[in-house]
Formats: sequence, structure tokens, C-alpha cells
Amino acid sequence: MDYAQLAGMMSDGKLPDHAAATRFKQYWTERLGVLVVVAVAGGLLGCSRQRTCQERHDPSFGCYEAYYSAIVARAGVSAAFADLKAHYPTDPRVETLCHAITHHIGQAAFVKYSGIPEAFAHGDDFCASGYYHGVLQGFTSGAGRASLLANLDGVCAAVPGKERHSLEYYNCVHGLGHGIMAMTGDSLFEALRDCDGLTGTVEQDACHNGVFMENLIVDGEHGGHFSKYLKPEEPLYPCTAVDKRYKVSCFENQTSYALGATRGDFAKVFALCAGVAAPFRATCYQSLGRDAAAVSLNRVPATVAMCNLGTGREQRLNCVKGAALDFLYFYHSDAQALELCAALEPVLRSDCRSTVAATFRRF
Repeated sequence: MDYAQLAGMMSDGKLPDHAAATRFKQYWTERLGVLVVVAVAGGLLGCSRQRTCQERHDPSFGCYEAYYSAIVARAGVSAAFADLKAHYPTDPRVETLCHAITHHIGQAAFVKYSGIPEAFAHGDDFCASGYYHGVLQGFTSGAGRASLLANLDGVCAAVPGKERHSLEYYNCVHGLGHGIMAMTGDSLFEALRDCDGLTGTVEQDACHNGVFMENLIVDGEHGGHFSKYLKPEEPLYPCTAVDKRYKVSCFENQTSYALGATRGDFAKVFALCAGVAAPFRATCYQSLGRDAAAVSLNRVPATVAMCNLGTGREQRLNCVKGAALDFLYFYHSDAQALELCAALEPVLRSDCRSTVAATFRRF
């Protein structure tokens, strides 16, 4: 079953059974770029150069990780992305794992090239810019924490677009948050304070966002160990506990966990967001829109159907805004996002298009 079909099964706002809920959680593991630790027998020989993982009937993430890392080492980043794009329409696992795969292409690129700017110069935005996040994960994995924190502002300084806060620059600082979280042993509050060492509110917020996303990735069933900062009985924690200056960055991610904790119940997560204080409630709904886009694999009808599970204009409008932003980020184009806007009820179309236009200027 693909996730467009799964979305269709969710017309009442709930996944129908435990097996579907399990598939939903597995999807989020892969969508968020989880670094699954898999021992592939024979190292890179686990996936031969001539045969894809699909041809080998090996659906494990470890096979795809090794396969694309080997392409980068042998032929470079462009060859890896050409292969990825060629198999995206024909291999369902590539479609589902795409963002996670691009993380590993980025990590392999950092090993191959000399520094972040050169690795970024070889980059590709395909599948929600995961490549750039991976480059930063590669960088931080080999950096000493003390020296990194002493020169935080310098890490992304040479990436184009710093002055205008371009998407490329954002991806760098966001990826830095992922890396800092890992360097602190997944200590969320410590990592947030480390991000505060950056100069500039935009930079700090992007870094915080990476920290919160990494916190979701290290959930026990997903990453092989347990985050101390996730509570299934309180799905919006830690957003409910962090300082006010961190709450927007937290709520931008947390609904992904809330959906897993509620077995994919969009209606229930809308209700959870409704209980959030007014300054952050819209962000919570927008995060749920990002989830709707992600669960539908950025397909318009299923995304609209999930946002329509919201009650009232505030919920539905912010949901479609979040979904439209995810379409922009995923495709690195406004065409699909505008297609989404066109499919909405008339009262929402204008605001959706305004959101797309304002954000696409950053690209």
C-alpha cells in the first residue's frame, strides 16, 4: 500500500487498524531522515554496483544508504541524484525513503569534498533539501564540540544567501541544529542553549528547528534509542515545557510525533492544537498541514482531504498554509503548491496563494 492509499483510508481522521498505524509510524521514521543503524554484510558489497536494492529484493534502509554512498564515492553527487531521480517513479521504497537517502548522500559528499561550501556547490534540493542537512551532519560528526561552539557563526558564513536568509543558508543552519543535538548526546535543552550562541534570531530559530526535528528522529522505536523528551501520554511535549522563545520552532515539528502517538488521528491532533495558546496555535495547525502533505507524499487530493478534517477556517487555513510550504520545500518549485491552492475551497485560495508567493521569493 502506498501512502496516497493510506490517506484515502483516513477519511474519518483515523487509521483503521494497528497494522496501518505501524506502517504510518514506519513512514515517519523514513520521512524524517532517520539514521537507522544497519549492519550490511560485506560493507558496500551489500548492494552491488550493477544491481539496485529493488533488483536485489532488499528493501532495508541500510541497502539504499550503502548503494547511494557508493555512487557518491565512485562517481560524485550528480550521479547519485541522477540515479535517485531515475528510480523515484519506479521504486516505491525510493519514493518513501527519499529524504533519508538524500541525508546520506550529503554525508558522503562531505567526506568526498573539502568543506561545507564545496559540498553545497554540488548539492541538489530534491526531496526537501535533505542533502544539505546531511552535509552538516557529516561536518559536526567530525568536529570537536568546544571548537564548534567557539565558531558557530562561521560554520555557514560562506554559504550563499546569508544576507537575505536564502533557503540554502537556512538549510545550513537548520542542519547545524541536527548536528549539535547529536553532539550533546541528544540532550535537547542543552542543544537549544548551544544554538543560542549563534548571532541573529533567524539563525537561532533555524538551529532550534533542527534540534527539535532531531529529537523526533531519535525516538526509541525509530532511531534505536529513546528520547527523554517525548511522552506518548502528552503528545505535544516538550513544546509545552520549553521556554517561550523556543515554542514556535518546537510546534513546527511536534505534530509529527503527536500523529504517531494518536495512531494517525488527524482530528485528534487538530483538537490538541486547539488547546495551544493563541500565539502558537496557528503554528501547530501549520505543522499538521506539513504532516498532511508528507503523509500524502505531496499529492494534492489526499492533502486537501486531511486538512479538511479541521473544524473551522482557522484550522483549515493554517493547515493548507503548512501544506503549501511543504510542497514548495519538497519540489523547490511553486507549480505544485499553486496546484494545491487551486484545489481548495474558494475562501482559502487567496491566502494560500499569498503564502506561496511570499515564501517562493526566498528561493
